[in-house]
Amino acid sequence: SMEAVLLCEAAGYDVIIIETVGVGQAEFAVKNMSDVFLLLMLAGAGDELQGIKRGIMEIADILVINKADGDNVSQANLARKAYESAIHLFTQRETKWQPPVLTCSSLSGNGVEVVWDNLIKYIDEHKANGHFEISRKTQKKYWLDQALSTEILQHLKNDQNIKNLLPELEDKVLSNQISSIQAVEQIMKIFLQRKN
Repeated sequence: SMEAVLLCEAAGYDVIIIETVGVGQAEFAVKNMSDVFLLLMLAGAGDELQGIKRGIMEIADILVINKADGDNVSQANLARKAYESAIHLFTQRETKWQPPVLTCSSLSGNGVEVVWDNLIKYIDEHKANGHFEISRKTQKKYWLDQALSTEILQHLKNDQNIKNLLPELEDKVLSNQISSIQAVEQIMKIFLQRKN
């Protein structure tokens, strides 16, 4: 979570790695708390182009195909070429940064230095053109909105009148008697009346 990142920064760490598992909402949340989003893939392990969701490709700043060692080197290089061809279709960026597609082996260390160099290059370029600061401000606004939404939702859920009304509203929404928007309007009306 963002709080863990802030805690690490407060402790003096200047490099913080956030790892997620799988492709889902977690990745999009991480994009909103990180300076560089690195998409790590394995060639021939279900990460073929048709298996990757377009959304995750669009937010990746750097793509890395790991385990490019032993018998997997040629397969990793083929995957790299395929992703290099596809990445142009997936990314429309305000900056001139074109996400590189790299291969590496954590076993042998081959390519790891190149991955690190690209991370540094990305940060340096984005600091120089002002997009680093813009991204940080956008992230702060996103987390403010998230915290506010969570707090408001918690207050709503703690209101006893709303707790009592919610099952009835849910039934009406499910049976198409009212829309979700109408249900929310009723909840907010009760909540605001209680606060006045």
